[in-house]
Parts: sequence; C-alpha cells; structure tokens
Amino acid sequence: MPIIQLNIAEGRTVEQKADAMAAITEAVVRTLGARPEQVRIMINEVSPVHYAIAGETVAARNAKTAAAGKDKP
Repeated sequence: MPIIQLNIAEGRTVEQKADAMAAITEAVVRTLGARPEQVRIMINEVSPVHYAIAGETVAARNAKTAAAGKDKP
C-alpha cells in the first residue's frame, strides 16, 4: 500500500489539492502497479512563516516580490 506525503505551502484551493491527489494516484498506479484503492495520500499544509528558502521565510520572500511588483510601472 503506497503512502504518499505531500508537503505544500498553504493557499491552494480544495480543487487544486483534489487534482493533485488524482494525478499522483494515477502516477502511482501506472508506475508501481498499485490499485487506486491502495493509494493513500496525506497533504500537509505549511504556513509561509514556517517554511524557508535560503534562510528566509516564504512569507518574507513573497512580501518582497509583491513590493517589487508594485514598483513597476
């Protein structure tokens, strides 16, 4: 029984998460030969303030990107 854990930043819609789970299930069935009902997927949503890239939180990086976009004409 394949068990997949998917860690993603908060903010995706229910539909996006459902689409991802369906696509992952299809990939596991195709590549591992598992039956769909054997596939388990757990999504762990992480707050942008609890996730960092190169020592900077994703929240801070997103704020910088948003501020830079406001400076453009």
